[in-house]
Amino acid sequence: MLAYTYVEKGRFELCEKPRPQLIDPRDAIVRVTLGSICTSDLHIKHGSVPRAVPSITVGHEMVGVVDQVGSAITSLSPGNRVVVNVETFCGECFFCRHGYVNNCTDPHGGWALGCRIDGGQAEYVRVPYADCGLTLIPDEVSDEQALFVGDILATGFWATRISEVSPDDTVLIIGAGPTGICTLLCTLLKAPRRIIVCEKSPERVQFVREHYPQVLVTTPDGCPAFVKSHSEHGGADVVIEVAGGDDTFRLAWECARPNAIVTVVALYDKPQVLPLPDMYGKNLTFKTGGVDGCDCAEILRLIAEGQIDTTPLITHRFPLNRIDEAYRLFESKSDGVIKVAIEPPSR
Repeated sequence: MLAYTYVEKGRFELCEKPRPQLIDPRDAIVRVTLGSICTSDLHIKHGSVPRAVPSITVGHEMVGVVDQVGSAITSLSPGNRVVVNVETFCGECFFCRHGYVNNCTDPHGGWALGCRIDGGQAEYVRVPYADCGLTLIPDEVSDEQALFVGDILATGFWATRISEVSPDDTVLIIGAGPTGICTLLCTLLKAPRRIIVCEKSPERVQFVREHYPQVLVTTPDGCPAFVKSHSEHGGADVVIEVAGGDDTFRLAWECARPNAIVTVVALYDKPQVLPLPDMYGKNLTFKTGGVDGCDCAEILRLIAEGQIDTTPLITHRFPLNRIDEAYRLFESKSDGVIKVAIEPPSR
């Protein structure tokens, strides 16, 4: 089968690999029907994810059809349409039982697919702990509607949940990339008083204004003054940092009011400085880390009810055998690209 492979720092290649096989009784083999490229894949390519293993198949955003199940799997059957969770989790350890599935203590727990074990930019993928890591897609939900549920939409849902957004809040979301838009969609569900999106790309600013006219938009240069003039207490009540730029961490806490919550979703290429003397007295609460992707069933329910729609994010489509082109487009951020859908290879 075709599989997009991490060869070495700076180089991915489309290779022929054997079709994956069941290894553990809780495994499932999924035939990938639609996948996507994530910014985290680019972090692997550029060497920013040290735990990534050369020779693995990359990719962790995908939906598909169950092809085989291990002997311990009773909740899934061949032919089921499923979302694949970005995280591998056993469901039994301390962290899993408390909903912190990103910190699963299994050796393959956390972000494994497409990082430490073969992922889904391929024709088939093996999913460990499939009874936890696969979620059935309702019949009324299309592959396109479900594509981002297991990763960036789960991230936005988790980030909004831990940010404790209330109806009285002014919420600032820094970054209108794919994860930022998913975070915006989930924040809209909370119906806060005001949402402000900060984004430097003119194309993405236009995307937000076109699709979400109820949201205020500003650019990084004017963000602190804009937020102050559009909030009641000298800054945002909640800031969700999704951009991961060189200066967006500082921007996040500077735009927060005293005693605000600042949630950092972004994955940075470089260490960030926490200048405690500068922020002394603001009494901020910081929440950080990777997504705990344990809300996929609820997210799919919301999609089925028409409360979340991420399909506008799919701006381009490529078959797997043209995935090199897809990566060049996604990385260049040209042609108005937001997300690229990767379809099965054309024959």
